[in-house]
Amino acid sequence: MKYTGILITAVLVTMLSLSGCGKNNSDISSSNSSVSSEVSKKIESSESNVSSEVSKNIESSESNVSSEVSKNIESSESNVSSEVSKNIESSESNVSSEVSKNIESSESNVVSEISKEESKIPEHSVEVKKEVESSWFDDTVFVGDSVTLKLSYYAENGSLGKAEFLCAGSLGYGSALQDIKAEGNVHPTYEGEKYTVDDGVKMLGAKKVFIMFGMNDIGLYGIDDTIENMKTLTSRIKKKSPEVEIYIQSVTPMLENMQLRDLNNKSISEFNKKLKAEAKKLGYKYLDVASVMKDKKGNLIPEYCSDPEAMGIHFSDEGCKAWVEYLKQNVADIEE
Repeated sequence: MKYTGILITAVLVTMLSLSGCGKNNSDISSSNSSVSSEVSKKIESSESNVSSEVSKNIESSESNVSSEVSKNIESSESNVSSEVSKNIESSESNVSSEVSKNIESSESNVVSEISKEESKIPEHSVEVKKEVESSWFDDTVFVGDSVTLKLSYYAENGSLGKAEFLCAGSLGYGSALQDIKAEGNVHPTYEGEKYTVDDGVKMLGAKKVFIMFGMNDIGLYGIDDTIENMKTLTSRIKKKSPEVEIYIQSVTPMLENMQLRDLNNKSISEFNKKLKAEAKKLGYKYLDVASVMKDKKGNLIPEYCSDPEAMGIHFSDEGCKAWVEYLKQNVADIEE
């Protein structure tokens, strides 16, 4: 559009030249000079306008390009910043999640370890008392079955002083009443000779007798008949040794998975309750050894068992140690 003026000017010049053919040469020269000057001015003006317009367009384009570049840079920086923020937040979230998992796992492990330790805690806490000396048991005889037999082996370390033992596998309140000459009797042997419990206590001249029977009785005779057999046996002991002091010990528990239909921790617990009540009536001292041998569920503490794959009733050295400690802490001041 800017060059249209130049074309019009050229046309006018041609027309003027044709219209002035009749004039003299000086007029023509003068006209030509005027036209030429006017054309030059128009051309210069047009070129100036074109140059100005081009400059403006260039400046505008440069401005637009610069603005677009700035916008793109800002947009890129914004996107980069946003992406970095997202990555940081994601990393922090992952770290936080991992830390939480580790904390929860650690807490779970701690709780698990605590649960394991709690399973070892006896059902009844035992008040720590002053223990008697091992020599306190020097004039004592322990009477029992294979559970007490294990204690006799442990006591060889002197933890029960010079205590004597009259015990045998399968012995109980019922079998202890058999005649010494009865076929298949299971009376205990002392230095190669068999004795009934009452004769053995008299022979040893014991001042104190600790009895633990019942494991071989409950399933065979039932709870009530076993209590009656206990009364008969202790009566015989007192008849032959009037001055002896009798200590009745509770029957200890079994491992949870080794319980039987007629002999289990429930029936043992029921028997012990009646045994304690009867001992009190007869004026005997009662020792709840089972209280330090069972966990909160009433089962024998696994670490205290020496035959987990067999009967689940006999004690390990750790179990015998707990037994001895209980006796030393409770024999001096138990109530009749």
